[in-house]
Amino acid sequence: MNASATGSVTRAEHCVIACAEAWRGDGEILASPMGAVPSVGARLARLTFAPDLLLTDGEATLVGPDGETEGWLPYRRHLALVTGGRRHVMMGASQIDRYGNQNISCIGDWEQPSRQLLGVRGAPVNTLNNPVSYWIPRHSPRVFVERVDMICGVGHDSARAAGPSATRFHRIPRVVSDLGVFDFATPDRSMRLASLHPGVTVDQVREATGFALTVPADGPYTRDASPAELALIREVVDPAHTRDREVRA
Repeated sequence: MNASATGSVTRAEHCVIACAEAWRGDGEILASPMGAVPSVGARLARLTFAPDLLLTDGEATLVGPDGETEGWLPYRRHLALVTGGRRHVMMGASQIDRYGNQNISCIGDWEQPSRQLLGVRGAPVNTLNNPVSYWIPRHSPRVFVERVDMICGVGHDSARAAGPSATRFHRIPRVVSDLGVFDFATPDRSMRLASLHPGVTVDQVREATGFALTVPADGPYTRDASPAELALIREVVDPAHTRDREVRA
């Protein structure tokens, strides 16, 4: 992988750029980012290369990149967008495996877990009806596991096993962590390293991943933010530096 000139771009800002790129080319679709970095990324995308992107406050309104109200989004309409594939959500994951199965419910055996988490919530419906990407701020073998303890978000192998009704609208565009960007552009739809964040090595990623990861011979680095994008991130979208609370320097 060939390093690029990073200037003063921080790791958190590379993560923002990587998350923003998840919505490139989506058109007029509802972005549902979960977490500070994905939220900054979605707003940056709207201000730059994705002007038709719809943003929500997570409750009942559509908002602009600076938080102004642009429209009303009642829950029934929100569900219609989900089931119609007009939403691209970026969720978190307590565990994720090589095929993109995600767990946010429990750690350990389901009948007697060692730790109770959020619960399944809307993960199955999300993954079977509209594009779902993932944001993981702490890349480690505890998160990137060989097999998730419980399937909440449906991965490629699980969707394939369930048949056409599950695969028809199933899509996982990307996984972004504090180490790099990952996709499933492999013959068996297992996870692949798509780009390293500048300053990260392939060995670091392999050591932090609990399964064998496909690594291209000469893959790219995550692109830098342009001067205009940096100004937007720092002065308009996130002057409070919420991004730095999720990503270690």
